[in-house]
Amino acid sequence: MEGEVGFLLRGLVIGFSIAAPVGPIGVLCIRRTLHDGRAAGLVSGLGAATADACYGAVAAFGLTFLSTLLIGQQGWLRLLGGLFLVYLGIRTFRAPPADRAAAAPGRGLAGAYVSTFFLTITNPTTILSFTVIFAGLGVAGAAGHYATAAVLVGGVFLGSALWWLLLSGGVSLVRTRLHPRALVWVNRASGLVIAGFGLLILLARVA
Repeated sequence: MEGEVGFLLRGLVIGFSIAAPVGPIGVLCIRRTLHDGRAAGLVSGLGAATADACYGAVAAFGLTFLSTLLIGQQGWLRLLGGLFLVYLGIRTFRAPPADRAAAAPGRGLAGAYVSTFFLTITNPTTILSFTVIFAGLGVAGAAGHYATAAVLVGGVFLGSALWWLLLSGGVSLVRTRLHPRALVWVNRASGLVIAGFGLLILLARVA
């Protein structure tokens, strides 16, 4: 039991540390929280957390064939992810600010979840990060022990979800204090950053 608790805590640390750096997904989560409310921002983050858990599972369960396949196809996956980021950036840049809190219908929340899951899962090099961190924290031995690996993956998801909960909750606190005009510039700045990440991914693929 103590061993499983230890792996759960290590998974929490890994998931949190993987999610915390503010990249294109973080910017997208912030923007959606400001524009559509805390639920949209949190659900967006949970989409990324699910993708993190999927890659964590590949590393934890030692699925060498699948990880090799994903990394071998990373060129096409990164192309799709880069194009989608550029599309999201342009749409975000042109989006008018919301004049009231969104009702966040189910389809909107589902779309927010799926889009961030797709963006995160199209970056297969994330599995390398998990593999290195697993080894550094002494959890590489979880491979082959399915119960332990499952606990570790659960910790990864919870750690990642915790970061997105804190981020969306913190941003939502200042949401109502922003003037609508300020939200216009938030949309424009977010759109430029998100599209910029997409262009960098595409340029790196060409190079």
